[in-house]
Amino acid sequence: MNCLTTHLGRFGVYPAVVAVILLLFGCVTPDYWYGDQPLYTPEGGDMGDSPVEEQVSLPTRQPTPLPTAEDGKIAIFIEDAVFLCLQQNPELLVERYNPMIALSFEQIERGRYDPEIFGELQYLDETATEVSRSTRERFSVEGRDVNATAGVRQQLPTGTEIEATFGGKRSISNRTPEQQDFRVGLTLTQSLLKGFGPATNLADIRLAELDSRASYYQLRGFIETLVSEVEIGYWQYVFAEQGIAIFERSLEVARKQLAEVENRIEVGVIPKNAAAAARTEVARRQQALIEARSIHAERRLRLMRLLNVTGSDRFSLQLITRSSPQTATAPLDDLSEHVQLAMKLRADLGEAGLQQKKQELEVVRTRNGLLPKLDFFIDIGKTGYAESFRGAVSDLENDSYDLLTGLRFSSYLDNRSARGRHQAATVSRAQAAAAVDNLKSLIAYDVLAAANEVNRAEKKIEASRVTRMLQEQTLEAEQERFAVGNVTSLLVAQAQRDLLVSQLDEVEAKVDYRIALVRFFLAEGSLLERRGIKLDSALAGPGTPVL
Repeated sequence: MNCLTTHLGRFGVYPAVVAVILLLFGCVTPDYWYGDQPLYTPEGGDMGDSPVEEQVSLPTRQPTPLPTAEDGKIAIFIEDAVFLCLQQNPELLVERYNPMIALSFEQIERGRYDPEIFGELQYLDETATEVSRSTRERFSVEGRDVNATAGVRQQLPTGTEIEATFGGKRSISNRTPEQQDFRVGLTLTQSLLKGFGPATNLADIRLAELDSRASYYQLRGFIETLVSEVEIGYWQYVFAEQGIAIFERSLEVARKQLAEVENRIEVGVIPKNAAAAARTEVARRQQALIEARSIHAERRLRLMRLLNVTGSDRFSLQLITRSSPQTATAPLDDLSEHVQLAMKLRADLGEAGLQQKKQELEVVRTRNGLLPKLDFFIDIGKTGYAESFRGAVSDLENDSYDLLTGLRFSSYLDNRSARGRHQAATVSRAQAAAAVDNLKSLIAYDVLAAANEVNRAEKKIEASRVTRMLQEQTLEAEQERFAVGNVTSLLVAQAQRDLLVSQLDEVEAKVDYRIALVRFFLAEGSLLERRGIKLDSALAGPGTPVL
């Protein structure tokens, strides 16, 4: 493109006014170039402010002391277990760094539009020999030049680049008088096709913001999973704890039965081989008790790991549960409401929605990349000349100005790279939309399946209670028949074994019901709200989930 250079007549103060307006306009940060467009949340909910603050500190684990131990035992409620886990779990501390990392990338993208100041200082010392064209006489030339330039430049989300400069030059030579010049200039470059408009140029910032909010959903999902693991681990520990008590009572009953059989053998009421079944039952109960204690120890260690219990006594420290699994809850009536609630609260659906929004922004950006590059530029300047710096500045009031303006064009002939990126972005957008629809279907299935498990576990509680009562009556009847000699000790042992199984089934049914509720609330996405846990805005920093 040809450029037009001209000297204009007197402009008065207009160039200065234009320069001031453009400089003030250029210092505006891109934070307010677009309206408060609500980001995607499930079912169109508005997330509001960013879940992470712009100024954050490194997250720290706040040590929370365990309840006072008595005789190496600590009594703990399920609420205590959840609180201690949120305060001290090291995996949660690691995850809390992710929102901070995502936020830093957001600041990096915003920094592209920060004003930049620059300066340059040059010094040239030259000694040369030249030949006069007219006289062919050789003469020596000595000169020194000092050139200083400073200014400010900024890119704007509109596709505009503004640069304002001022600088002076001092030239000293043994062949010419000293000369100084001072120039003030303003350069503006505006993209007209590719790179034009905030919608395209703010895409990277918007993508970084979406990543920041996605990190919030990821952190929320991790905390939900962590809380569910703690509660499930607690109830499994309760089952192991009560299972040991049941096995110990069962072993005591088996030993009493063996003692009674041996007494009757001594008096000759029953033959000696009648004690074999009773001894076998005692051995079985001892074996089962060993297995139960092993399971109890494993679940204790797992729960203590989730609570991050440290110290030299952590291997010998015993946890005593104080929460009972016999807590009644409201029945699950209208499942459609629970499904709708899951569509609003599920963290994975929120994150998937943000991914869909990111793909939409990619389509906008790659569509603009299909256009050719066409830039309009203009450079306005004014220069003063004199033998002194002050005189050069004063000479700016003269009538001469310089203006350089024109168009700059470039384009790839086939532009296959841009077309390929746009095609990939378009397909990825359709894929993200399909993924959201599929996830909604899976969430509805998860809620309904979890609700079915809750109903099954709730009904099993009453059924197992009735079974246990009937087994107690059966054992009592077998013991009475054994006392009068109508049955052998083998039938009594079988009745004891059946009672043991029914007792374990009853406790397991109660624990399974509590675990099923936890998993239902997790599928619904309401576990944190139902436990009174709120993720505050400073979660990425030193703050912690609020209970």
